[in-house]
Amino acid sequence: MATVLVRFHSEAGSVLMFGEVATAVLKMMGQSGVVPGALQAADVPAALERLKRAAAAAPRDQAGQEAQPEENAQPGVSLRQRAYPLIELLARTAAKEVAVVWEQE
Repeated sequence: MATVLVRFHSEAGSVLMFGEVATAVLKMMGQSGVVPGALQAADVPAALERLKRAAAAAPRDQAGQEAQPEENAQPGVSLRQRAYPLIELLARTAAKEVAVVWEQE
């Protein structure tokens, strides 16, 4: 089974995410989660604020609790952490007042 990747890009840069994560952050932004898609420049600031609020409220780990590391276990990456690069991209995109597009890579 092939891994789906989604690229978010604008004139301010780009971010690549796994498909499941991309769908989750799109929904956090108030979008449907459909790929491909886009936001016009005027809609980016509101989507950024929704994503920031949702990421801040997201659990620290996938189980919704503070992670208890097992011996020799690799630490997991929370949705909160995975959203951070997109938050940064959206902030730069809003500052430049340009659109952002997402599509399957």
